[in-house]
Amino acid sequence: MGNESFSKVFPDIIQDDEIFDEERKEAIFKGIGGYRNLEHLYDSAIKTLTMRFEILNQEFKVKYERNPIHHIEARIKSARSIINKLKDRDYEVSLESAKTNLNDIGGVRVVCCYIDDVYKVEEMILNQKDITLIERQDYIKEPNYNGYRSLHLDVSVPVYLSDRTEYVTCEVQLRTVAMDFWASLEHDLRYKTNRKIPEEMGREMREAADRIAEIDEEMQQLYKKMETLS
Repeated sequence: MGNESFSKVFPDIIQDDEIFDEERKEAIFKGIGGYRNLEHLYDSAIKTLTMRFEILNQEFKVKYERNPIHHIEARIKSARSIINKLKDRDYEVSLESAKTNLNDIGGVRVVCCYIDDVYKVEEMILNQKDITLIERQDYIKEPNYNGYRSLHLDVSVPVYLSDRTEYVTCEVQLRTVAMDFWASLEHDLRYKTNRKIPEEMGREMREAADRIAEIDEEMQQLYKKMETLS
């Protein structure tokens, strides 16, 4: 049942917003037997990635007496978010469709101290032979339209189960503390308020992102100067 579409499992009424609200759809989606397996698979994948980053962070400290990673966050998209994203992209709403078409069901955010650390951590994780890069988007060198900066990697990570190995695609976001500060507040303003950001405020937010990026660069240069004094 896990690979079937909603239309087959719960005929036409599942698409009727007047009959089922989003909470009810989420409950139905979770009720499909295969969803629990999907959730376990992606939870295992992000745990695997998190552990890899933690090991690399500790190895770096042993070699260079500091940690390049400030902190790590991980999450799995809710059933509601999966449903909405599949519908928005006109994909079939099913578990198999989600695995095939969405690269960000599981996500790991790695917040680094300095800009150079972002690229060093990227290099270290991609040097691991069983991690495969699927797609790379560098919003640090080419910021998004709203000023957002981060390095996005879609990677395939092996999950070793009792009877097989599954390769799961997850999204990795690498950014500095400064980038994370801006992105967190921008997200709160843009999405949590459920309001359209006026054009003037959008411009001010982009300007704030640029100022924060300048400070980020300054801190990077200060760190390099401190290194020469050591």
